[in-house]
Amino acid sequence: MLDHSSKIPTTGDPLTDILRGLRLDGVDYARCEMREPWGIQFPARAAAWFHFIGRRDCWLMEPSGEWVQLRAGDAVLLPRGAAHVLASEPETKVWPVKGFEAEEVCKNVYCMSNEAMCGEGRPGTLLFFGSMYFNIDSLHPLLGMMPDVMRTHELEAYEPAIPHLLEAMAREVTMERVGSGGILARLADVLAATVIRSWVERGCGDSSGWIAAVRDREIGKVLAAIHLDPSREWTVETLARMMGASRSGFAERFATIVGETPARYVTQVRMHQARQWLVRDRMKISVVATRLGYESDAAFSRAFKRVIGSPPSHFRAEEQAELRQAG
Repeated sequence: MLDHSSKIPTTGDPLTDILRGLRLDGVDYARCEMREPWGIQFPARAAAWFHFIGRRDCWLMEPSGEWVQLRAGDAVLLPRGAAHVLASEPETKVWPVKGFEAEEVCKNVYCMSNEAMCGEGRPGTLLFFGSMYFNIDSLHPLLGMMPDVMRTHELEAYEPAIPHLLEAMAREVTMERVGSGGILARLADVLAATVIRSWVERGCGDSSGWIAAVRDREIGKVLAAIHLDPSREWTVETLARMMGASRSGFAERFATIVGETPARYVTQVRMHQARQWLVRDRMKISVVATRLGYESDAAFSRAFKRVIGSPPSHFRAEEQAELRQAG
């Protein structure tokens, strides 16, 4: 069992406590020049998608199927990695993003274009896009509340840092200087995190549901404690003492506000953390089971399947298949 004797430092604001560990890690990026007509199809994936439009306007087909115009200098984040299309005009013929040749210019940063398809011509649309992983599970309630598409254009008036980050990206993406790809990748990471922070600070677009529960003066600190330390062996009694209420009074209030019993909510958070350890950190099932305090792998696997819908071995098998395919 882990040692939980040390007190978890908190700020006093439950939402801030939960969000302070939120992180986006860039996976790969591409600087892309597309000559008209062009269209790129981006598939759904576990990672978030990020796009910056460096030169010339283009169009985005959102996951809903609606086309919206993006201006030069715009940036968009699709936090749940939904399938979408970028194109020079709506209904333009599209090609899968994997169908373009890409040349690695530095670690995890590539350069690609459609010049081989369209030939030489006037300067095309300049894009910088990439994929990023959250350090939280895709089933985390905060991630589930985020809109399919988050645009910097909609947040600039509320977040003074965004215009400066966009200007810096615009300078780097239009110049082929040494190290520009790596600088762009870091700017993209910061910009995406800033967009999410601005969205949260503006109320997450919704004052109900999970956010309302976190902002509840009494329940919020309980939720923050669970999310900050999911591997701790939380009990209803422990959580009730934290809120300063009786066991029955706490359980009733928690279920009313959160919509789940305390035990079920704790199990969900623990299993979401377990999936992160299995997929992102590639931990062995036995290690995850021990870390969460289960007496056997079988007991952990039953709890995991009950919450996630598939046994932990399913995710290990997926990882091994991906490694074989990559090899």
